Amino acid sequence: MSDRATAEGVTRRPRFRRASDAPAFRVTNDDIEIIRHIARHRFLRSTHVAALVVRSIDRTNDRLCHLYHAGYIDRPRAQLDYYPTNGSAPIVYALADRGAQLLRERGEIGLSGIDWGRKNLEAGRPFIEHQLEIADFEVAAQLSAEHSGYHYANAEDIVSELPAVADANRGNPFALRVTVSHQGARREIGLVPDIAFAIDLRKGAPRNFLTEIDRGTMPITRADFSQTSIERKLRSYLSAHTSRLFERTFGWKHFRVLFVTSDDNRVRSMIEALQSIQPPGAAGSSLFLFASRDTLHAADPLTAAWRGVDGSLWRLLPQ
Repeated sequence: MSDRATAEGVTRRPRFRRASDAPAFRVTNDDIEIIRHIARHRFLRSTHVAALVVRSIDRTNDRLCHLYHAGYIDRPRAQLDYYPTNGSAPIVYALADRGAQLLRERGEIGLSGIDWGRKNLEAGRPFIEHQLEIADFEVAAQLSAEHSGYHYANAEDIVSELPAVADANRGNPFALRVTVSHQGARREIGLVPDIAFAIDLRKGAPRNFLTEIDRGTMPITRADFSQTSIERKLRSYLSAHTSRLFERTFGWKHFRVLFVTSDDNRVRSMIEALQSIQPPGAAGSSLFLFASRDTLHAADPLTAAWRGVDGSLWRLLPQ
C-alpha cells in the first residue's frame, strides 16, 4: 500500500510540496528517533525507517507524513520520476533544515552550517540511488546483528571511541590516503569506503568490516591507472593492509573488505582481477569477500554466503 493511501488520509496532501494547512502536532521522542535515523543515513525509504524503529509501515508513514509537512524532513524531488508509474513505491526521505535545527538543540554535532534544503534539491538520482543501496546494506546488517544478539557499531560509533581520530579528521575519519606502487610508479590515492562497521561478538575482538557498494558501472581495469577502477580499489586496500594503515589509525589488527556488486558475472570478474594481483594463498588475498545483490537479498549481509578469492564461501557471523 502506498504512503499516500496510508499516511495522508482522506484529504490528499501534495506529495512533493508541503501543505499550507498542515495540522500542528507535538514532536515525540519517537519522532526524534526517526529524524536521527534519517540524518545518519542521509537518505532512507519509509520501509527502512519502519524497520529501524520497529513499527508498522502504516504507523511509520503517518509520522513521516506529519514530519514532512511540518518541515522536519524532506522528500527529495529527484524521485519524482518514480511516479505515477511506481505510485506504490516507498517514498525516500532526507533531513530538512528544521529537523537539523532540532537535533542541534539536543546536542547533536556536525550538523551546523549546512543548507539541507538546497542539498536535497540538488541531489540527483544516481547519488540518491547509491546512498539508498548503502542504506539497504547498513540497515539489513544492523537488524541482522541485533536479531542474533550482537552489537552493531557503525562508523560514528567506532570513531566515538577514538577521540584523537575524530579530532584529526572531522569530515570522514575513514577517508584516508594510501601509497600504491604500480608498474614502477608510486601514487598517493584516496581511499574512502562506502561503509565501515564492526560486530561485537561479546567474546574476543570485534569483527571489523569495510564495504564497497558497486553499482556495476566502474570499469574492472583501466589502461590509465590514474582513473578509478575496481583494480585500483583492490590495490589500494592491499597497500593499506600491508602498511597496517587501519591498525595504526583505528587499532584494527584484522578486518575484511566486502564488495557488493550487481550480479554473479561481475563477482567473477572482480575475483579474476584480484587473482591477477594477488593469487590465492598470497599475503592479503584473503582480505576480500564478494557478493551479488541477489545473494544478499536472499539472506542478509551477515548470514549470506560471501565468496573468497579461491572460490570458498564465508559468512560474516559465526555459525
